[in-house]
Amino acid sequence: MPELPQSILFACDHNAVRSPMAEGIMKKLYGTETYVQSVGVVNDLEIDGFAISVCAEIGVELERHRSRSFEEMEQMGEMLSGFDLIVTLSPASQRRALDLTRYYHLTVEYWPIMDPTGIGETREQKLNAYRQTRDQLVKRLGDQWSAE
Repeated sequence: MPELPQSILFACDHNAVRSPMAEGIMKKLYGTETYVQSVGVVNDLEIDGFAISVCAEIGVELERHRSRSFEEMEQMGEMLSGFDLIVTLSPASQRRALDLTRYYHLTVEYWPIMDPTGIGETREQKLNAYRQTRDQLVKRLGDQWSAE
């Protein structure tokens, strides 16, 4: 079982669904044991309402999340080189993270987590898709660092 990293960055396309969900769930599972942030390749969307709803069901609060891109994070003074692990949740974020970190000694892992956006017609179908994504993240995080 790998040791919990001291700092972890989750990345996806827009920092509106998968990466904020991962950030929130990680904080719930591991509290202050590790420093957790999330970013997107681009910041063009607000946090997704369905992501907020399905995370609230398991006690993870995402309403105050503010989406940001890799560039905005660095402009805010947070450097990629400061993270032990970058977990990318989409092919685009994997490419971007590898491109931005090619000169750094840090680990970039790709976790193929389902993108729930655009799945389902009704509200309930959409929520079920987002629940699948949430549950994939909960399982992967628990399996990765054996959440008690």
